Amino acid sequence: MFNTSNPNNYSYETKHLEIHVLGGLKINKLESLRVTVSVQKVKSQNIIRHNIDLYNDTQLEKFVRRIAEQLEIGINIVRKTLQELTKELENYRFILLDKQAEEGKSKYKTLNATEEKTAIDFLKKGKLLSRTNEYIGKSGVIGEINNRLLMYLIFTSRKTNNPLHCISLGSSGVGKTHLQSKVAELIPEEDKVEITVLSANAFYYFNRTELQYKLILIEDLDGAESVLYPLRELQSKKRITKTVVHKDSKGTTKTIHLTVEGPVSVAGCTTQESIYEDNSNRSFLLYIDESEEQDNRIMEYQRLVSAGKLNEEEQHKAAELLKDVQRVLKPIKVINPFAEHLTLPKSVFKPRRTNSHYLQFIEAITFYKQYQREKLYNKETGEEYIETTIEDIEEANEIITEVLLRKSDTITGACRNYLEKLKRYLYIENQTTYTSTEIRRNLRVKETTLRRYHKQLLDEGYIRKVKGKKGQMYHYEITDLQEYTNLKEQISTVLQNCVSHINLATSP
Repeated sequence: MFNTSNPNNYSYETKHLEIHVLGGLKINKLESLRVTVSVQKVKSQNIIRHNIDLYNDTQLEKFVRRIAEQLEIGINIVRKTLQELTKELENYRFILLDKQAEEGKSKYKTLNATEEKTAIDFLKKGKLLSRTNEYIGKSGVIGEINNRLLMYLIFTSRKTNNPLHCISLGSSGVGKTHLQSKVAELIPEEDKVEITVLSANAFYYFNRTELQYKLILIEDLDGAESVLYPLRELQSKKRITKTVVHKDSKGTTKTIHLTVEGPVSVAGCTTQESIYEDNSNRSFLLYIDESEEQDNRIMEYQRLVSAGKLNEEEQHKAAELLKDVQRVLKPIKVINPFAEHLTLPKSVFKPRRTNSHYLQFIEAITFYKQYQREKLYNKETGEEYIETTIEDIEEANEIITEVLLRKSDTITGACRNYLEKLKRYLYIENQTTYTSTEIRRNLRVKETTLRRYHKQLLDEGYIRKVKGKKGQMYHYEITDLQEYTNLKEQISTVLQNCVSHINLATSP
């Protein structure tokens, strides 16, 4: 009699023996059947406990003899009982696998004709990006107008052969994880893998294609340091391989290769920009809006939720539509016929990788607009593809300007945010100089943080020390109030010149 009502303690009883399988069954390794069992004669207190692979004949034979000897029962009875138990466990393991497969299928939503038509109609209409951004807002993402659309398009790129990646940066408690999780809710469940903590080798034990074209979400990069290296390899090489030593059922040692295929799109959050430089180089850096206006928007939203005045049904409908939109996007090659005319501002650091990201982002926009593009075919290979338009490039330039601006900055994002707040404060107060004490009190910055910012700004020449009156502390002044505005104008000018050059080159 085989009883599985208790998932952590299966029981198998015969006329002679009572066997319990403790801890249930592992269903991920079909080549072995390792279990922990307790064996006793019926109505006896003498119990034998053992951890054994029931597929290992050597182990099994030794265990049979040990049971027969200690419980004083015939070897043939023990052997037959364990063979029958093995068969029952095999059958039950297949039942568990089928159940798991069914549960996995239930996560996949199959669109009906109406849902599919609604999603395709949404993708076919004009001003797609602005409408998408509007629906992202309706789904419950507050503010972050540019970041939320950029993140949604990056997440969409997971369905292409060259996915993009992003890291959300900002101080603690400003909503990095909230933004990432809310935008991720607009991606179908079957297309994403969410990670809180993962061991160093865990990535190598996914099935070979389990992560392919998936979005990998890391809630906090600080809790996933051990997997950052394989993640970087997945991002760059689109595949990771690990060689391990494995013993087969006969005890023979073999070398096997564990390979996991990409490509994948990776998104994570952190407060520590400099620590994850290697991962940052492969990603778009999204700096969270820490302004007072954004604080007010979020607090107003929280009050509406608390007062029960939020239209949750409208939020749900907007989110489901954007999910359905993701489901109807099909893999298709994108060709950018204007790529040769596109150049980056010289101020951008690490231009090779940034240039690649820029071109991939334009392709992601074209991919998202696939239902508005004529399908073309390569005359030699017959491969289907769609082409980028000038409009795609213009929209990409508008969205990506802030990213390129940050990529061109010589100070960290947190320090830049502080410097811009400082400029606004001095403008409002009609001052040109300030003291550290004044800024700590009025901008509410910790002393250690302020010292770190000032050191960086002094080293890079953004501020300088000015002697105060006799007996007073040092004053500081900003060397160039317009430097960031000028840098933004330079970047915008370069991008606009590229579009103008394309228009001239393509005009009849």
